Amino acid sequence: MSAETRATDDDLTASRDGPMRALVLHPDIRSDRARRAPEFALEEAVALAAALPGLEVVGADVVRLPRALPGLLFGKGKIAEIKARVASEDVGLVLIDGPVTPVQQRNLEKEWGCKLLDRTGLILEIFADRAATREGVLQVELAALSYQRTRLVRAWTHLERQRGGLGFVGGPGETQIEADRRAIDEAVTRIKRQLQKVVKTRALHREARKKIPYPIVALVGYTNAGKSTLFNRLTGAEVMAKDMLFATLDPTMRAVALPDGTDVILSDTVGFISDLPTQLVAAFRATLEEVLDADLILHVRDISHPQSAEQAADVATILSGLGVADTAPKLEVWNKLDRLDPDASAARQVEADRRPGVFAISALTGDGLAPMLASIAETLSPPRHTKTVNLPHADGRKRAWLYDQGVVEAEDQGADGSRLTLHWTARQEKAFRDL
Repeated sequence: MSAETRATDDDLTASRDGPMRALVLHPDIRSDRARRAPEFALEEAVALAAALPGLEVVGADVVRLPRALPGLLFGKGKIAEIKARVASEDVGLVLIDGPVTPVQQRNLEKEWGCKLLDRTGLILEIFADRAATREGVLQVELAALSYQRTRLVRAWTHLERQRGGLGFVGGPGETQIEADRRAIDEAVTRIKRQLQKVVKTRALHREARKKIPYPIVALVGYTNAGKSTLFNRLTGAEVMAKDMLFATLDPTMRAVALPDGTDVILSDTVGFISDLPTQLVAAFRATLEEVLDADLILHVRDISHPQSAEQAADVATILSGLGVADTAPKLEVWNKLDRLDPDASAARQVEADRRPGVFAISALTGDGLAPMLASIAETLSPPRHTKTVNLPHADGRKRAWLYDQGVVEAEDQGADGSRLTLHWTARQEKAFRDL
């Protein structure tokens, strides 16, 4: 069955007989300077495929190549081998974990008789399926238009749909390839106009938040590092937290009271990933505004993952690209201790204790949270100043309030009242004046 006749009218990934069967391939190109460890890259690619509903991964392989061939990516022998496998295993979709040019995609789809998605297309599909807010949906559509404008391999009727999904895997308009740049440009103009309205609304919300003297703590990290689990643990919220890539796409914010009484706003954000499509980095800049405005960034790492260091480097690169590399203090959170054996967990805890600003925890069990929360409170503590205040004996209520706040450093009793030496914040001083 050809790519043009395989899809149904409204289901993105499932065929009439059930889930679409997918084959995942990671091209390990020796000439690629940005080459990643192939086994871990393939594992991540399979996890990406599993994150898209309606797909059944029936096979996954690393394909080693000296270089990428311009027209077909793979050599003729490998193409024939994959073609036979596609036919024998009734594969409807081949996922290539890497960039595929429009010419390569067209030629490979013709050779194999099935649909093909590269890494960028797959991530866009997942984002489209998960985006929940109006802005998230619009940002995904804008990123998809930027990606597809260079390809022009589908009709654009899917942009009018109400439900998630972008139509890369299936949908209307597959009977012929349409190259209608005007339709795409009109859609881009319409979406940008809608986004302007949404961004204005978010700006108003942001201004309103600034009037509340609560610092913002943003959770960032590689996808599936456990940010949403930590967010739920600290806030009591029920944000989607699954062992799945890109479980959270839209930012969620909640107020949290730290153990010392400090109130903060905690923000859960989209997970980062290596080789994140450049269209999405640009399109989701607005979605990551909470990170840009954050008073403190918590970089959450899955310390149980074999590629944890490489993932941390990818996050640092993306943060730098967003312009937030040095704008806010950062704490590093080594999460998922519960996934390590006791000896490895203890070793990680000892290592974290030796590093300033690093905390080993399990968001799932709550282990290690107390030192982390204490450090957050200390980092966010507003500046304090010392002042001497004279209180008559009749102002017993104000004196009790000062002691309750823990700001009294010394007190000298006199005939007319008390002379108190106070060490307090500007907000506490204002609250005292308003008593």
